[in-house]
Parts: sequence; C-alpha cells; structure tokens
Amino acid sequence: MSKKNRSRKEDLSWAVRKDGRALWSINANPRSSVYGESLRRFSGVEYRRWDPSRSKLGAAIIRTKRNPALLLPLAGETILYLGAGHGTSISHLHDHLCGHDNHQGGRLVCVDLAPRCLRDLTHLADSRPGLIPVLGDARKFSAWGVLMPRKVKWLFQDVSQAGQVEIFIKAANRFLADDGIGLLSLKAASERWTGDDEAQVFANVEIALEQAGLTVEESIDLAGFEDNHMLFAVRKEENI
Repeated sequence: MSKKNRSRKEDLSWAVRKDGRALWSINANPRSSVYGESLRRFSGVEYRRWDPSRSKLGAAIIRTKRNPALLLPLAGETILYLGAGHGTSISHLHDHLCGHDNHQGGRLVCVDLAPRCLRDLTHLADSRPGLIPVLGDARKFSAWGVLMPRKVKWLFQDVSQAGQVEIFIKAANRFLADDGIGLLSLKAASERWTGDDEAQVFANVEIALEQAGLTVEESIDLAGFEDNHMLFAVRKEENI
C-alpha cells in the first residue's frame, strides 16, 4: 500500500472517521448494530460503518468538495431533522452528537409523518438518550414546534412531500439560527417544473434558496449513492 493511500484516514469529529470512501462513527450503543452495518474496533474503540448508499448525509460527506466536517453539527448541540425515516442517518448523527448515555449532552429532534418510521425511531431512542422522535408533518410547525423553544444551529431536511423547497425555506426561517447550517436533500423528480431537465431543476432550486436569503455554500451531487439527488448546504445569514 502506498504512503498516499495510508494517509487517507481523517477524523471529522471526536466520533466520526473517514477512511477513504468508508465512514465510521463511534458506537453509542456498544455491541449493537442498527441496520445490519458492520462493527469494527479502531485502537480499542468500537465503530459502526456508516453506509453512504443508505444515508444521504453520509453520501454528501463522501462527495463534498469542501471539508466534510462542515456538514456535521457540533457535538452537544440541539438539532432538527425533518424526514427522519427509519433512523439510519439519525443513528450516526446520534453517535456524534450525543455519544454513549448522551455524555455529550446533545438533543436530536427527529420528525417524521409515518407511524412505522416513528415506531423504529422510538425503539432506537430507548437505547440512545438525547434522541427525540416526533410524529408530525414537516409542514405543520404549530403541531410540534413547541419542542423547539430556541432556534438551532443545524437543520436537515429529507421529506417525501411535494414542495420540499418551500417547506425547507419556511423551516429555516422558523427554526434555524443566524449563521446556522441547513442541509436540504432533494430528488429532481420531487419538484414539478414541467419540461425542465434535471440540471435545470437543481439550478431553479438554488435560485429559490438564494432568493429566500439563504447562501448556498455547496450543491453536492449524490449520484452513485442516490441517483437524481442533490444535497444543498446553505447558511442562514442575519436578518433574512
């Protein structure tokens, strides 16, 4: 193995490691996997493999042209995740944000509309303190927004509803703090611009985000992990 290949390991945080095209997070629930992912010990510490083909956030961390650590919230913060699904990305975020027995003091509020997803998230939360599952519609903040008394520094959205850009902009205005980071995962077919090709759809999304006062710092193509998907990393400037 060449010296160049041996140097591809990179610690993105206290709990997340990038090793070439592989991602790992320190297991906050030792000796247990969440979705059948492999477990491995590095220097005596148990990590879980973060599969980027099953996690759009994981895919973005692999594909970003910038420092991938910029896509992670700070450990110990409160964050909001809209469209939490069955908990694949959520579990790795929890590893980083909270750690074992939530020794980092983080709080991960994860909202999903599907009762089946909520059951999976509730089961996950039983062994992962700091993870808060919420059954709710991402559009209807009034039903669950009371759980977010303060604005957050990190927001992720991956919802399977029409009008995702509008939902994201409203969520950023309502919940994202000034200078906070918002990540929007979007599938081209989910936005209805008749006659536009995929590239134009994503270009229109970027224009809409900028017009809403959000600075698009990177548009990350997830092709190869999630085809027809783009992840937009934005920063909320002051007074939008």
